[in-house]
Amino acid sequence: MGKFSNCHSLLPNIYEECGVFGIYGHPEAANLTYLGLYALQHRGQEGAGICSSDGKNLYLDKSMGLVADIFTEKRLKKLSGNAAIGHNRYSTAGSSSLKNVQPFLVNYILGSIAVAHNGNLINAQNLKLELEKIGAIFQSNSDTEVILHLIARSIHDNPIERIQDALCRVMGAYSILFLDESQLIAARDPYGIRPLCIGLLDGAYVIASETCAFDLINAKYLRDVEPGEILVINERGLHSYNLLQQSTKKAYCVFEFIYFSRPDSYIFNYTPVNTIRKNFGRMLAKLSNRDADLVIPVPDSGVPAAIGFAEESGIPFDFGLIRNHYIGRTFIEPKHSIRHFGVKIKLNPVKDLLKDKRVIVVDDSIVRGTTSKKIVKMLRELGGAKEVHMCIASPPTIGPCFYGIDTPTRQELIASSHRIEEIRKYITADSLSYLTIEALKEVLPAPENYCLACFDGNYPIHFPKEESHQMSLLLV
Repeated sequence: MGKFSNCHSLLPNIYEECGVFGIYGHPEAANLTYLGLYALQHRGQEGAGICSSDGKNLYLDKSMGLVADIFTEKRLKKLSGNAAIGHNRYSTAGSSSLKNVQPFLVNYILGSIAVAHNGNLINAQNLKLELEKIGAIFQSNSDTEVILHLIARSIHDNPIERIQDALCRVMGAYSILFLDESQLIAARDPYGIRPLCIGLLDGAYVIASETCAFDLINAKYLRDVEPGEILVINERGLHSYNLLQQSTKKAYCVFEFIYFSRPDSYIFNYTPVNTIRKNFGRMLAKLSNRDADLVIPVPDSGVPAAIGFAEESGIPFDFGLIRNHYIGRTFIEPKHSIRHFGVKIKLNPVKDLLKDKRVIVVDDSIVRGTTSKKIVKMLRELGGAKEVHMCIASPPTIGPCFYGIDTPTRQELIASSHRIEEIRKYITADSLSYLTIEALKEVLPAPENYCLACFDGNYPIHFPKEESHQMSLLLV
């Protein structure tokens, strides 16, 4: 989901996007969707929603908060039917409020339709203005609502053709699910930027952002939804339509491997995330060639890469930073200022492991550098580390993402304007190593199929002329 306004600068780091889940043909559709969303909770913690269908009506329930806190047994019982779609949201699409939580459900001339979307539409602002000029009224500030307006205004008398009509007008990233009274429809943009896969459970078809959602409910992975493919699932089974214009170039998001996807998931044609991350760490160890006493990860996303680094280097691995998994969204800091309070809320050093040690710290990325700086200082001052060497399991992030990830503007990305040695001095580390783009490509299967724009500035989908000013604002 994307924005109509630029609020990237308000965000401290790179954030998760969203997760989608759908199922058709199972008597416990809503319950299974709840479990699927629970498995995909890492992709968004702002809010969640489920819409179900009993063949005659659609039923919707959504709220702010975490999946397990929202959906009680009583609320799930109201979501009747054998088909459902669900959505986990991070506040990357408009403001943080219930009106932006998906699925969106509307009534139009052909009945009712609900939508759940992972991605970002780069021409949403232009389309929104065009629609408003002819009388459209928007209830949210999410780009996803644009798709519903385009569907409602299509002249076709078939919902599939209307969806095709709408998706052919939008530009950007979308792994998207639609639900009406009689069918579940899934689609993926022609570049395949965001992951989307198909599974089977007791004869029911399941669609999810990642395979970890299948594992929880014992569904069997079948295949990915292909880039540019529309899938229709109804009482007659599963039907595939290549109705969208195919791109000659794929652009899978490399950050799904670096950070977003769960390490136990298989994405982008069933590639194991954990293996890729460990191999990033192995390559990083070869490049850094650093001697030390201990390798520690910044949990949780740095763990597989740190294990790979330790295995390749022969340096012992341990958890020198412990993460608090039960933090809320806001904290009341004591009136008496506590040093490193913001980082200590999330991470705390294990002093007996770190004292007087030369420590290699493996993290997935550096965005602004402020968090890395606090971690380095905390490891020295609280942990007693003698040396702290930062090793980053991705190349320097030099550009923002426009395809469904909330990243800062280019000027806020420290690597866009500072050399590695300058970044090292800023974060006060004894050394700083990054994975190179060339090494990253050595690890990726078919690297030509990946979007590396955040590292090399080569964006696969450019803003339309009418909205090029938005890109320029973020690229300054």
